[in-house]
Amino acid sequence: MTEFTAISFAPVQGFIEKSRKLRDLFGASLILSYLSYKLVDKAHTLNLDIISPGLISVQKGMPNRILTQGKFSRNDVKNTIQYEWRKILEKCRVWIEEKIPAQEKYYWELEWMRCGLYSWEIFWGYGESIEDAMKDLETRKLRRDWTAINWIGDSSSLTGSEAIAWPRLGFEDSNPGRQLSDIEKAELKDFYQRLSCVLENLPPDGKPEGKFLAPNERLSILELVKRLVTREDIAKSLDMETLPKKGNEQGFSDLIRMPEEGVGQWTGWFMGDGDKVGKKLQEIATKEGDKGLKKFSEAIRNWGKEFMNNFPQEKGRVVYAGGDDFLGIIYSSKPEKQPEPIEALDWLMGLPEEWKKHGQDINLSVGFVWAGHSVPQRDVLQHCREAEKKAKNLGRNRVTIRVVFNSGQYVEWTCPWDYLHILKQYCDRNGKTYHQWLSKDKDPKFLPNWTHVYNDLAQLKARHAISFNYKEDNPDDRLALSLFQLYFQERDNLEQNWKHIVGDYQNSEQSKQIIYWISDLINVGWQLCSNISSL
Repeated sequence: MTEFTAISFAPVQGFIEKSRKLRDLFGASLILSYLSYKLVDKAHTLNLDIISPGLISVQKGMPNRILTQGKFSRNDVKNTIQYEWRKILEKCRVWIEEKIPAQEKYYWELEWMRCGLYSWEIFWGYGESIEDAMKDLETRKLRRDWTAINWIGDSSSLTGSEAIAWPRLGFEDSNPGRQLSDIEKAELKDFYQRLSCVLENLPPDGKPEGKFLAPNERLSILELVKRLVTREDIAKSLDMETLPKKGNEQGFSDLIRMPEEGVGQWTGWFMGDGDKVGKKLQEIATKEGDKGLKKFSEAIRNWGKEFMNNFPQEKGRVVYAGGDDFLGIIYSSKPEKQPEPIEALDWLMGLPEEWKKHGQDINLSVGFVWAGHSVPQRDVLQHCREAEKKAKNLGRNRVTIRVVFNSGQYVEWTCPWDYLHILKQYCDRNGKTYHQWLSKDKDPKFLPNWTHVYNDLAQLKARHAISFNYKEDNPDDRLALSLFQLYFQERDNLEQNWKHIVGDYQNSEQSKQIIYWISDLINVGWQLCSNISSL
């Protein structure tokens, strides 16, 4: 009798999103790929046939969902994850203790041990067919597979994995929320100063640049581990993938969102995910079996590998590309040169063609965030998730563009990929178009003036000529449509395409959605396309 096993572990998105810096994102991605790679390697040593993922010899971008032919016992899965995770923690802990001797001793070993035991949830499904195994996995994921531990904190009110990592973490006389004495505060400050220096191979009294850790940062165990595994020596000692180099730079000093001098840098963050991948896998399993799944997985993983390796260095970096899901950043490595929002938008418009290179019948939804320099990275990542989720909720196969200001306010617009070209069709009162700007070597003199349409919309709103009252039953969308047609020159099959653009609504509700879609288009277009380097 043929047996199949489907495996997954969590948290994945939460582990990645709880990151303060770009280095944390890379470190989290490296750890997740490493753990998945070790699971696949264990299955291989047990002589199990690996159906998915493909490219089992490539560690980078290894997804956390694994399908094997043959029974991969739950104990083997759990023991492998915990053993490899504890090995990472042990290497990082010992490295710190050897490089930075404590003033008294390190009290934190028990906390690291608890982190090794209780960081991951393991999910395991089994069946006599691929479909049965995958369904069993999804059923089991509805139940938790994690035990909470009441960890004792130290210098903050947070406990457990969120507590500050320093030599006195776990000290028996510490209580959650207790204020540190002046001596303890000095010891904590000294520990992070020395750790920052040793990470950059500086003497203890040196002045670190903050490539790995700023002296004034305070990290938890998990955050600290994410930083440490990005050091090449530590990664190689674990047989873990090392960071991709950008030119001669392996660190992240090239990304400076908020320089000490000058204007802060706006950056573009994109998060994408294939649409209905689970359903697609079930269809392939039913029609083509394990050979079809292998082919699909290899094609998607190959795409992710090429997407990461070939991303233009002058534009930024791809943090991870695990196949059908990816995260990347568009920025300038030169603080004096701001990344142009309109050029980032131009790259985004070409993403659907890039996506099609894997040759699989699967669509893509993306959240794209253009964020101010003062927006915290965690907030930016949350905006990415929300934008991607909105793109999926409004019909999939589309992108949500969100412009997030330093104040935390934002404007957004969701559009199907095949209508994103509307931004290029904008023509202002002087007849300037996006295509003219491109044809003149992107000369700012030929950039369309979006202020015209933005001011017209603002005037119509102020006079209540266009209704934005959601309680109104049957708003008149004719004026909004006229404004749209005037500036965007989009008339062909317009009426037939609104259902595709804004979604399937009743007539009265569709009028509301059309009005808001046009308004959102103008607000986002004005921010991204109006004036180069003006944001």
